Amino acid sequence: MGEIMRRRGTARVAAGVLAVAVAIAGCSKTGGATATSEKSKSGPRTIGVSVADQKSLFYIAAVDGMRKMAAQTGDKLIVLSADNNATQQVNQVNNLVTQRVDALIFIAQDATSALAGVRAANKAGIPVVAVDEKPESGDVKLATYIATDSVKAADNLCTWLFKQIGNSGEIGILRGVLGATAEVQRSKGCKQALARTPGIKVVATQSANWDETQAYKATQNMLQANPGIKAIFGESDAMGLGAAKAAKDAGRKIVSVGIDGFPTMVAGIKQGLTQATEAQIPYKMGQRAVTNADQILSGQGSQVPALQYQDTTLVTSATVNPVDFYGPNVK
Repeated sequence: MGEIMRRRGTARVAAGVLAVAVAIAGCSKTGGATATSEKSKSGPRTIGVSVADQKSLFYIAAVDGMRKMAAQTGDKLIVLSADNNATQQVNQVNNLVTQRVDALIFIAQDATSALAGVRAANKAGIPVVAVDEKPESGDVKLATYIATDSVKAADNLCTWLFKQIGNSGEIGILRGVLGATAEVQRSKGCKQALARTPGIKVVATQSANWDETQAYKATQNMLQANPGIKAIFGESDAMGLGAAKAAKDAGRKIVSVGIDGFPTMVAGIKQGLTQATEAQIPYKMGQRAVTNADQILSGQGSQVPALQYQDTTLVTSATVNPVDFYGPNVK
């Protein structure tokens, strides 16, 4: 989901979220978002924004995009950051619901908090624009879901990675927070590429929770246990960077890649530390979220697609210069 990637989760936090979720009354099957989206609300509108954190570059850029667009639409934003605490995020969403915001833009910490938060908004008849993360189960309704096409991104990146090592040899995989939407989709995408490339053997897989430091330690263990590893696929840039730094410190030459398009990863590619990333467009995704919320509140909800997957761009040493997907304020 800056250098410490988004969506950290632990079993303890998930359990806490589930406890909060149980306390929230379920919504009806028809949901509240659709009914609200068909009503035209004139005058100043208030859009609540619940975001997992404001440390990750992805989230910072997304909120920057929201603020930029809200200045154009005239909507008021209430932005709350959960500081990577899923239970806190559920409580914050409940507070926004209590304030009767007109719409909710929700970038959830994980699928569990997403379920509880969307359910609360549905019950109150508040339309939900989900960005990046969504409930993986449950009887809830979204007005729209805006996300990176992570399956396609991972498939493309792994296909490129395999070619760099001659479509043959041993690799390691660093996974994000297990069960998170992006982790599930990126794992699926790379598996698709693996199915087409029988010469590649995955000899080590470990979750590093989107985190550079955890990825560094995991890669140290991988390289020590598997001296034949030629490459590591990090499901995020932070993990790709951690892998590259661990390999460098161990005196090992590997191909290291990630997904995000962080400026730090782009700098690593320029320096030859890392080799590639699939760049997301969080700044534009944030702008789109506000645009869609404004359309819904203006009675134009039928014009907003239910699902909006955004393509990524492969960035390598040959294409590194034109990359600027994180907006003007992220360095």
